Amino acid sequence: MYVESNCVFCEPKLEADQKIILSNDYCMFLQLDQARIKGVKLEGAGLIVPKTHRQTAFDLSLEEWQATYELLPHVKKYIDETYQPDGYNLGWNCGEISGQHIPHAHLHVLPRYADEPLAGKGIRYMFKNDKNERKGFTGLNWNK
Repeated sequence: MYVESNCVFCEPKLEADQKIILSNDYCMFLQLDQARIKGVKLEGAGLIVPKTHRQTAFDLSLEEWQATYELLPHVKKYIDETYQPDGYNLGWNCGEISGQHIPHAHLHVLPRYADEPLAGKGIRYMFKNDKNERKGFTGLNWNK
């Protein structure tokens, strides 16, 4: 198993506020202490990360994909019982342009709540937003 000594996902103890909540042979579910506070923006949110250092989701082994798949329902059960969300967003950011700020693959597990100002807005919302239109392109209308 390859680990980067300065990576906060390879070495979770490097981030003092980060806890391993659940794990299996190939991956773990991490959660920051502030995500465990009722009412915060990312209440209940966490990440499923492979234990071996992988740059993006495209680099995961078949075993790591399977382990992520197997851990996800346990993560959902934990979040459902602890935070009682009304829905979820799941997502991978792959590469700096997509918003991946830590170069270790991680699946965002984001509980959503009916009382959020943006309730009902999914992960495509930012892409459908006119403020995110690429310069010089006046094509399709995705806002339907």
